[in-house]
Amino acid sequence: MTSTTPFPSAGTTPSARVFPPTGRRVLVSGASRGLGRALAQAFAAQGDRVAVHFGSRREEAETTLGSLAGTGHVLAGGDLSDPEGAHAVAEAAAQGLGGLDVLVNNAAVNLPHPLATTTYEDWAAAWQSHVSVNLLATANLSHLAARRMIEQGGGGRIVNVGSRGAFRGEPDHPAYGATKAAVHALGQSLAVHLAPYGIAVASVAPGFFETERVADRLSGAEGEAIRTQSPFGRVASAEEIAAAVLWLASPAAEWASGTVLDLNGASYLRT
Repeated sequence: MTSTTPFPSAGTTPSARVFPPTGRRVLVSGASRGLGRALAQAFAAQGDRVAVHFGSRREEAETTLGSLAGTGHVLAGGDLSDPEGAHAVAEAAAQGLGGLDVLVNNAAVNLPHPLATTTYEDWAAAWQSHVSVNLLATANLSHLAARRMIEQGGGGRIVNVGSRGAFRGEPDHPAYGATKAAVHALGQSLAVHLAPYGIAVASVAPGFFETERVADRLSGAEGEAIRTQSPFGRVASAEEIAAAVLWLASPAAEWASGTVLDLNGASYLRT
């Protein structure tokens, strides 16, 4: 799994690295539906080629693939909670696309496990699954993609999908909040380390946004309470989050490397 290809010098001048605005090779993890699908569609719409990752939802991933504008897109299935599975996904994406220029770490687990009503066994299992997917899979895919970007020599982008919950806390989903905070920290560490290679790393921290997975929560009294968290009186769309990721992955956003971009409709303000 470890590459032995000599790396370009970290001192390579910016003029020697041409990171294109489109026509890039993009891996989106967790792209079978929801935000991942919106992300894949946004990149494809601007002329990029996309590797659509899925874990178990192959049929939904095929629907995502069929919805993408342009040609040359591929599926990359695999279990990201397993390091070997992450390696297989990265290899399938790179082989199918002929390389990697952009990685979007979107795959995540978010299951309720409030401490007061969760058994110890279920609590431990919840933490294990959240850490394995939300943090370790992000770290592993970032390593695999960044090493390939370094070998290619043209720079690159890594964008992590974090969460508002990393800052305000998630009382019923504590492992989710904790792992997303770790993802933000990981992104900032990699931003410093990878900058000499022309690879910018940033994260988005969305608040509540609408997908089919949370449609039931947006109905009735709970939905009203969620919408009133923002002074705009609504939740975000997946397309709004995707638009921000698209910019962070662009050549224009190199100087935003290390950023954790809040996308919560002023529902949580931090200093």
